[in-house]
Amino acid sequence: MGKGAKSAEASKMREDFWVRYTDEPHATRRKQILAKYPQIETLYGPDIRPLPFVLLIIASQLYLSSLAVHWEWKYFILVAWIYGGAASHALSLMTHELSHNLLFKTPILNSYFGIFCNVAMGLPSSTMFKRYHMEHHQYQGDTEKDMDLPTPWEGRFFTNTLLKALWLLLQPAFYALRPTIVRPKKPMKLDILNTVVIVCTDAAIVYYISPFALLYLVLSTLLGMGFHPVAGHFIAEHYVFVEGYETYSYYGPLNYLCWNVGYHNEHHDFPKVAGWRLPEITKMAPEFYNTLPQHKSWTMVLVNYIFDPAIGPFSRMIKNRPSDKKKD
Repeated sequence: MGKGAKSAEASKMREDFWVRYTDEPHATRRKQILAKYPQIETLYGPDIRPLPFVLLIIASQLYLSSLAVHWEWKYFILVAWIYGGAASHALSLMTHELSHNLLFKTPILNSYFGIFCNVAMGLPSSTMFKRYHMEHHQYQGDTEKDMDLPTPWEGRFFTNTLLKALWLLLQPAFYALRPTIVRPKKPMKLDILNTVVIVCTDAAIVYYISPFALLYLVLSTLLGMGFHPVAGHFIAEHYVFVEGYETYSYYGPLNYLCWNVGYHNEHHDFPKVAGWRLPEITKMAPEFYNTLPQHKSWTMVLVNYIFDPAIGPFSRMIKNRPSDKKKD
């Protein structure tokens, strides 16, 4: 951890979530910053500059998938984890940008391009992710609407080093299954299109290239969301490492690959600002961010999550407990 308040220490792992009894911090800070620096609003809107880099990542993954049939298993897994995991995760985080309509000016083009990103990931996720992610921003910490929160079952079960390591390994499954179980949504036309397109492109990859090509793409996606340095942002963003703080930024070099998603306080304060413009917010309003606790390394976030007995799935801030809702 970097600057900030006292670390959230405990002799044993938490048995329940942290609870926030104040207003959601990002809306409050946004008002304060705009009152002092109204020019930040000039940063709002899409930014097309990442497009050629995204196309290059997609092309590289499809090209490597065509070579995968010739590799020994050890090289297959190493390439899928080291490069494929990073590349696929970059595409996943581009679908995050697209969910905010921050690449193209037209919303539907952002949706279509998100589906195109999924082609090189081998799994359909972009359009449904957008629907859940918008609720994460609108209802951060709401146990019924924010599907970024672990379930109470996860908090009660994954309670030691070995089980937390298993939880990290299975993160792709939890991110995919948790929303469909806790807060299922009826598929819309774009969701159906997303699935149909990826099933068809997956079939084409298997038929015209090799089943190993599809395996490479899917394995890259799964490995990139588990034990991989870029996957550290899943934990770094909102897990409570310092008491009283529910969102953390990371300003290190992995932001170059991840479209500055590490600037996470800035992103939640100003979700209308594209990733490559987020550092400008920090420069314009440094006094609002320099004193906040921040992470120095996503890799160390993963290490600390596994080995720190005080950190686990319950290390999240909520604005209500499930039992509180039932009493209302």
